[in-house]
Amino acid sequence: MRVQFRKGGSLRTAALFALAFNCFSVGVFPSPTDAAAAASAKAKNNPPVQAGSSDAARFVASVQEGRFDVPRVELAARLAAAGFDASAEYKLMRENAARELSGRPDGVGEVTAEELSRADEAITREMQILSGAIPHPTFPEVARMPGRPQIEGLNIVYLNPLGDLAHANAWKNIIVHQTEGPPGSARREADDQFANPTKRGVTLWVETDGTVYWSTAENVIPTHGEGGDRNDNKYIDNSRTYHTVTKTNSIGVEFIGNFPDVAKPVTPEQVRAGLLLIRFIQERYGIPAANIYAHNWIDFKDRRYCEGCDLATVARKINYQPSGRP
Repeated sequence: MRVQFRKGGSLRTAALFALAFNCFSVGVFPSPTDAAAAASAKAKNNPPVQAGSSDAARFVASVQEGRFDVPRVELAARLAAAGFDASAEYKLMRENAARELSGRPDGVGEVTAEELSRADEAITREMQILSGAIPHPTFPEVARMPGRPQIEGLNIVYLNPLGDLAHANAWKNIIVHQTEGPPGSARREADDQFANPTKRGVTLWVETDGTVYWSTAENVIPTHGEGGDRNDNKYIDNSRTYHTVTKTNSIGVEFIGNFPDVAKPVTPEQVRAGLLLIRFIQERYGIPAANIYAHNWIDFKDRRYCEGCDLATVARKINYQPSGRP
């Protein structure tokens, strides 16, 4: 599918493509503002240990330190391996591991015997991985896991863990959005989406420091890209998208930060995180590169800039194809 550009667009996208290459090659170092946002994200997700806490609680805090989100299966496995399997902390973590694997947040819903059995199997397997008895799963295997899949190089916080992939919505497309929200607002927006999953918004939010927030269950359909009403072939051939690339079959990713200047591009940290995230989503749901869209390609929004176009174009140029597809 041929992508057209407005004046200056091709140069900007070429620069973004070069930036993406450099990000993957040598890494990205966040600015002081973005580093502060990252520190805030870690602190909010991992509250400090209270005075008088047990050895097991302090051990959990030591595992969480410096990480954005730690799978409950991993925490339970590390507790057991450290000899804390008789502790109250292990009992709670085991139950939350069961919830995690079923796509539920900590403490939500009663845990069934079947869910606990699945959690015990996963905890045992994780202990074997941590001990080196069995190899780490491959990227495609990790991408399709339930719970809180950890993608190397991607800082992701699961407000809602992922469940059984067979029960996810049949996502066929990825739509890249830009919120016109200020830097530092991704967590707030994700929290609001978590509280009201079907409101106007998206499943994933990306902060300027590259932190990703998965805000809703993967079988919930937020309101975004509604209508898919662009039929003018201004950016792409819309014969395949008009009224077909819609909220019901398209998972949305919002990039925070282009406020007050809507034409402000995504940050280098967002480029790096966004391309890893898009690859993860592609692999999880079997979405080909040709089904990555910018908001403005399928639904008119704003004359001042082409929302999501640069990053979506780069993701297509990378042309990652999920495993198992012809």
